[in-house]
This record gives sequence, C-alpha cells and structure tokens, in this order.
Amino acid sequence: MSSEGQALTAGEYIKHHLAHLQFDFGFNAVKQKNIVDFSLFNLDSVFWTVLLGSIACFVLYRLASKATAGVPGRFQAFVEMLFEMVDNQAKALIHNEKSRKLVAPMAFVVFIWIFLMNFMDMLPVDLIPGLWHMAGPAMGFKDYMRVVPSADLSTTLALSITVLLFCIYYNIKIKGLGGWAHELVAAPFGDKWFLYPINFLMQIIEFLAKTVSHGMRLFGNMFAGELVFMLIAVMGGAWAFSLNPATAGFWLAIGHLIAGTIWTLFHILVIVLQAYIFMMLTLIYIGQAHDAH
Repeated sequence: MSSEGQALTAGEYIKHHLAHLQFDFGFNAVKQKNIVDFSLFNLDSVFWTVLLGSIACFVLYRLASKATAGVPGRFQAFVEMLFEMVDNQAKALIHNEKSRKLVAPMAFVVFIWIFLMNFMDMLPVDLIPGLWHMAGPAMGFKDYMRVVPSADLSTTLALSITVLLFCIYYNIKIKGLGGWAHELVAAPFGDKWFLYPINFLMQIIEFLAKTVSHGMRLFGNMFAGELVFMLIAVMGGAWAFSLNPATAGFWLAIGHLIAGTIWTLFHILVIVLQAYIFMMLTLIYIGQAHDAH
C-alpha cells in the first residue's frame, strides 16, 4: 500500500497495518520527543467500536421487540441461552437483586460487543484496509485503517476504566460515601489509625491493578492474534515467491488457506474466551464493590 505504488517490505507491511487512522484535535499538541501527544485520536478504533456496539444494540433490540412467549426461533433461543448464562453468573456474584437489573444486561451487552470487536480479526488482513487504500486517500484521509478495536489499548483501557467507574458508583451507593471512605483506610490490614496510610495505598494499588490488568489482558491477546495473521500473510508471500515467482499466486493462496485456517480455528476460541473473561471480570469487580471488607 505504498503511495508510490511500490511493494512494501515485510517490516513496512506490518508497520503499515499496525498504524492507526488518527485525527489531531490540535489542542495541547506536544511536539517534543518522548512526550505523548494527547491530541491524537484513533479515529478507526472509535468508528468500529461505535459501529459494532450500535449493531449489537440494534440486533438485540429487534430480537427483544419480536420475542415470543411461545416456541422461540433458533436465534431467539440461542440469545436467551446466552443471557441465562450471564444472568446466572450475575446472581452468583452480585447478591443485590436491584443492582442485577442493570448489571446483568450490561454484562450481556459487553460480552456481545467485545465478541463482535474481536471477531473483526477473522476478516482477511487486507480486505478492509485494501478497500480503504482505494477510498480513504481519495477522500483526503491517510492510508491507515485498523479494524480490530480490541487490539487497540486505548479501547480496552476505556472499557476497563468504565468498569472502574461502575465499581466506584456501587461502592458509594451500597456503602455510602462515609462507609466506603472508611473502608479505604480500614482494609485490608485493620482499623488502626497508624495503618490508615498503608491501607489507603493498598486500596489504590488494587483499583489500579484491576483496571490496568482488565484492559491489558484483552488488548494483549487480541493484538497478538492480529499480529499472527499479519505474519502469516507476510511469510506466506515470501514462501510462495521463493518457490517459483511465476506460480507465486497459486502457492500464496494455498499457503494462506492452510496456515490461516489452522490459526483461525484456534483464534475463534481466543475470541470467545476473551469476551467471556472480560464479562466475568466485570461482574466480579462490581460484585466486590457490593461486599464489605
């Protein structure tokens, strides 16, 4: 996807596919080296995140509006089975029935939403970036497009920070502001005044560790999966041309089909598992916010 029409090297190919379509708001732009410019905005991640979230909500809304109390269709039965699974986990972890009315549906939507974001990794590596290569620059955009939002750390950390905000909300709602403030300084080492600073520090570290690990786990697995698909594409091309440049197209297709199929079958498990883990940790963390220490 070189602007000069020349073929990219393997390193340039991967670097190009790992670059985001960014938008610069221009505020507080920091030009010095080794300083993050917070005015940059990963436009592609936001677009695909919002689009997939909207699709998930629309499909679930349409299904709910057409749901029947009689014999359900296959899709309705499948979705009801998934929701029952999430609801059972919520009942086991969150004992406040009023809280579950909000948290269980939210966790279910999070599971579907993250699954759709992860599933974008199943698309051929060059499919949407290739289409964007033809359309994007013509519309004045840069020739970058990443389509797996969960392989972007800013997306996964935004999701985990949202879970943190829910935890803070339920801590205050269930225990009261004073009760939660007391818990921050009285746990885990006991309600002794000389232990208050240590307890508070440990609580802050716990919240930060949960939030960072929650987002990093999803990001790390999806980024690794995305990178493997790119490596398969690069190594497949190199292997095909090393055999016979004249028949490289044939061998490239065969190599991609075999290697891509093997990794895809394994990666499907990763996609589902990571969505489930993120959903379960969301329930666990919110459940812990309901418990007194």
